[in-house]
Amino acid sequence: MTTGWEAAVEAQIRSAQERGEFDNLPGAGKPIPGRDQPYDEGWWIRSFLEREQIPSDLMLPTPLQLRRRVEHLPAELRDLPSEDAVRSYVAALNAEVVAWLRAPTGPRVVVRPVNVDEAVRRWRADRQQRVVTATPVEPAPPAPPAARARRRWRWWRR
Repeated sequence: MTTGWEAAVEAQIRSAQERGEFDNLPGAGKPIPGRDQPYDEGWWIRSFLEREQIPSDLMLPTPLQLRRRVEHLPAELRDLPSEDAVRSYVAALNAEVVAWLRAPTGPRVVVRPVNVDEAVRRWRADRQQRVVTATPVEPAPPAPPAARARRRWRWWRR
């Protein structure tokens, strides 16, 4: 036996069907997607991410997002037009890293600020490589240990 409100809802549905409001709906006559697959508790979030074309990286905790941005930095810098743009982009990323280091949240993941001069050097080398030749540019050999220690000593004297 139906109650008063159930009868009212059924009457509204019936009148909408008679008016044809349910005709030509998207997916009409098609099987329900994922019906033959095992139950997944996160089905709704996966379908939302796919439907809205949201990258799954946004669901990562902050340190992992920062680490991924640092790893993909050369590709992100490749299309920047000038050295100043590269420096400002790396400075903004470093500001985010330092802000996270001051108040870490999420899992403990090693994330370090990017060396701006090294990023600019790589950007120049990549830019020169694309303009001049198609052969890869070899990175500069590391400085000898004595030069590193001397440079470090100068930093402490400042």
